[in-house]
Amino acid sequence: MSEWAPRRFYKDATVEEAEGGFSVHLDGRPLRTPGKAALVVPSRAIAEAMAEEWRAQDEKIAPTTMPFTRTANSAIDKVATQHADVADMLAEYGDSDLLCYRADSPDVLVQRQQAQWDPLLDWAERELGARLETRQGLMHAPQPEPALRVLRERTHALSPFELAAFHDLVALTGSLVLGFAATGKAHDAEEIWALSRLDESFQAELWGEDEEATEAAEIKRDAFLHAHRFFALCGTA
Repeated sequence: MSEWAPRRFYKDATVEEAEGGFSVHLDGRPLRTPGKAALVVPSRAIAEAMAEEWRAQDEKIAPTTMPFTRTANSAIDKVATQHADVADMLAEYGDSDLLCYRADSPDVLVQRQQAQWDPLLDWAERELGARLETRQGLMHAPQPEPALRVLRERTHALSPFELAAFHDLVALTGSLVLGFAATGKAHDAEEIWALSRLDESFQAELWGEDEEATEAAEIKRDAFLHAHRFFALCGTA
């Protein structure tokens, strides 16, 4: 049995200025979130991306094809209402950051991690003011509190819309540092995603690719690239 989907009930989607930002109107009526809040986003660019999603719908509406609308809904209904809790949860990634846990063998993997991950930790110290320490193996070892405090403050400073996108940038990579790297223009999004997959790529070189794992990784990659674009458009007029 196929899942029920609402039918398209409108002819056009337009972008209008609204109090606090921009909204999408369907045949003149402004969109609201699932929680019944006004769906107002901080930039026209995000609103235009949302409107295009609504225009692209066929006879039946498919929410899975509307990532900008979904992220905006999440920012308003979920993140904005518990901003501090979400920020704290994401900041915790700094104490177990992917980039800090290194292999002790084989040498080729050790060297690859050093060559590709060390520059990001150097960048975090230089640009974010937070130096995280590396360790071998999977046993947790706490990071210096001054560095964690800086990262926590930076995470809490993000707006609800930025934080909604930042959630995926961090959770999908397992790295707070890579999440912050993705929010700036100094690093390419595809490069950052590849860095987060360094260990998996190495294993694929040794044993070959697993088709199901590859498909799952591609879904995550698409979600990461969407989050990267959404975050970037938060600051676009």
